Amino acid sequence: MSDRIQQIIDQIKQLENDLNNELHQYEESILFRIKGKKVEFEHNIKQAHRKLKKGALRWLFGIRPINILTAPIIYSMIIPLLISDLFVSFYQISCFPIYKINKVRRRDYIVVDRHQLAYLNIFEKFHCVYCAYANGLIAYIKEILARTEQYFCPIKHARKVVGTHRLYRNFIAYGDPENYHKRLMTLRKKLAKEK
Repeated sequence: MSDRIQQIIDQIKQLENDLNNELHQYEESILFRIKGKKVEFEHNIKQAHRKLKKGALRWLFGIRPINILTAPIIYSMIIPLLISDLFVSFYQISCFPIYKINKVRRRDYIVVDRHQLAYLNIFEKFHCVYCAYANGLIAYIKEILARTEQYFCPIKHARKVVGTHRLYRNFIAYGDPENYHKRLMTLRKKLAKEK
């Protein structure tokens, strides 16, 4: 990888960090504060949220019947999600220490807090909990698999891949045998320090 490419990658990482910090500061200063696991709004904002809440019955009678018919299909996905969660977590707990790969913290990916919003009714809160778990779990699994790929095969594909994970940009170029073994060891060592 050229020095210029590495420089651009480092700039992108720094800009992503800066953006996340700015967004977080904006949200905290304008909308809410986080105290432990609880999200707190100012009293006036919380009251305004409650006024905007759509009652559960009014909400239920306002949705399309097809939505109710497809709900069991959507929520049946919880079974493969839970099984995947169990297997991937077991994989990480048992194998990462052997390969000296730093573990992925699940709480960084599976964040369930939307149910604290006063403007959501019970059905909307249930949907939010389900979606937060499902999408957080997929992100958690993606990070575990990204670290696994970096350890075992950190080579970019010849073709462009949509939706690559965050570690992919540092992988070794396709068809670059001179750097493979040297960079492989460097990338593996980085995994022990990964947070």
